Amino acid sequence: MVNDVFIHESSYVDDGVTLGKGTKVWHFCHIQSGAVLGENCSLGQNVNVGPNVKIGNGVRIQNNVSVYEGVEIEDNVFLGPSCVFTNVLMPRADKSVHGKYERTLVREGASLGANCTIVCGHTIGRRALVAAGSVVTKDVPDYAIVAGVPAKIIGKTEE
Repeated sequence: MVNDVFIHESSYVDDGVTLGKGTKVWHFCHIQSGAVLGENCSLGQNVNVGPNVKIGNGVRIQNNVSVYEGVEIEDNVFLGPSCVFTNVLMPRADKSVHGKYERTLVREGASLGANCTIVCGHTIGRRALVAAGSVVTKDVPDYAIVAGVPAKIIGKTEE
């Protein structure tokens, strides 16, 4: 534990990364150059944080999540096990997409359930809840509960 930050010996933190006080990085993680993580975050096993990603304070990222460049996570967000972000709308193996990423924003207090998929270019609203296994293909309003493929509003959370 250095400067109140824990990094498991099996994880890689590239040069140029900022980790806030109290943040814990567990087994087999990789945090890439330019990423900024706030205070008191927790990254479970096998988490990848892409270059230049910004993650707020108090964020909990469960096992097997990749937060790709173009994704921004605000404070106190929960990312469930194996939830998926994309960052390119039309990927092609024979065309370079480097640097052509769509922005995805996960607002304060949102929770993303296990194995959900967030298609890039959308915003998940404040304190919204994305049900496990859902596929988000459009913006999710503040306080909405969404579920299904594609995800549809099924209720509201409380403030």
